[in-house]
Amino acid sequence: MTMKVLMASPEVAPFAKTGGLADVVGALPRALADNGLEACVVMPLHRVVKQANYKLEKLDHTLSLKIGDKTISIAVHVGQLPNSDVPVYFLEMDHYFDREFLYGTPNGDYKDNCERFIVFSLGVLELVKSANLQVDVIHCHDWQAALIPLYMKTIYRQMAEGMKSVLTIHNLDYQGTFWHWDMPLTGLDWKHFNWKELEFYGKLNFLKGGLVYADAITTVSKGYAREIQTREFGCGLEGVIQERNSRLTGIVNGIDYETWNPATDRLIPARFTPANLAGKEKCKAALQKQSRLTVDKRIPLIGFIGRLAGQKGVDLVASCIERLADREVQFVILGAGEAKFQEMLAAIRDKHPDKVSLNLAFNENLAHLIEAGSDMFLMPSRYEPCGLNQLYSLKYGTLPIVRETGGLADTVVDSNPETLKYGTASGFVFRDYDVEQCLKTIERALALYADRKKWTALMKRAMKQDWSWKRSAKEYIDLYCRL
Repeated sequence: MTMKVLMASPEVAPFAKTGGLADVVGALPRALADNGLEACVVMPLHRVVKQANYKLEKLDHTLSLKIGDKTISIAVHVGQLPNSDVPVYFLEMDHYFDREFLYGTPNGDYKDNCERFIVFSLGVLELVKSANLQVDVIHCHDWQAALIPLYMKTIYRQMAEGMKSVLTIHNLDYQGTFWHWDMPLTGLDWKHFNWKELEFYGKLNFLKGGLVYADAITTVSKGYAREIQTREFGCGLEGVIQERNSRLTGIVNGIDYETWNPATDRLIPARFTPANLAGKEKCKAALQKQSRLTVDKRIPLIGFIGRLAGQKGVDLVASCIERLADREVQFVILGAGEAKFQEMLAAIRDKHPDKVSLNLAFNENLAHLIEAGSDMFLMPSRYEPCGLNQLYSLKYGTLPIVRETGGLADTVVDSNPETLKYGTASGFVFRDYDVEQCLKTIERALALYADRKKWTALMKRAMKQDWSWKRSAKEYIDLYCRL
């Protein structure tokens, strides 16, 4: 009998996206289906989905939920993940999800996020019940779906008998923590608001509830699975995770080579492969020209794409650019985020316009061009659960410069005499969150870049690595089978 897996996520690419979570849930179900499982996805019908005019079919029946003293009516639409037969169910609740942003405005989170994602979690289970979906595993993603495992063992216990739950932590820093007087909205008895379940320093914590009740917990790299059990990276939940560590598995995210592949990428001006790198030079020239930098293939070009936030090491990026401003090196930065970092980088760009290009917005076309046209990719994260851009960079021969943390430590091998000799090197790695270490590692990369023969050999090896979802999907299937 074919195993059936339902993915519950607040965002799914290409329909709605704020980060890597959407990419994962947009790709993993397809990889599961390619391996013989039946997969489906459930997400909210966000305004951005409606505006994009995807081909969706509205189902005949509606769902009905009771939240506090209100009755919520939910319409259900169904579409498909692109290039697959995987159905995606959209829960239409305009009062909660017909909004400009997914989780909040630039000024902060929506004040009713607690209620919004209680409704979503209950809606997922009500869909399973009402549509009689035959499901073996419900795979929940992040705090927005973390109450589902708890509901499966309480309110929906009878319906969920025989089903198993998996909760994936994409970033432990985001936990869904709310005022304790929101507890009645959950529909759960107050007895669950205790230090072993939902209570967290006097507040209601969705992710904690999921960690306690899920049949299995995964996170997006083996390194991050170790780190979140420590005080430094556990964000206050390290004790809960240590207690549940027999249920914890680290599985590195894959990447979608149908989208991120320099041999087939239609968003870049020229295609290239390890056997023929001529197209990479054309991409570099196009990136330099578009960024208003000197067009010269000999000048090393370093890319950065990411949220401008403390987690991403933006302060290290800024300091290193300042320290390297008198060198023959160029930087292209793409991202938006905290005002202090945007202002910091804008000041550096204004001071060194011939060395620095700054793009304070997300642009998919430019993201592809940066990956294809840069020589190196800088990713000095304070912490990084998995990271995707270092994996994209490897595929595009854009050698990553990373800090040894989480998924970055799991996926990039430092270039030193031994790893270069045995052909295992794939980038440049430094250990401590320190400007001097980051700077020295960039300088090591620049020194190796000057040796074109060694650099090209390293590029080709990096491009041949396999970080596809096919590999990751098999690890998830093994986990489902163990459950």
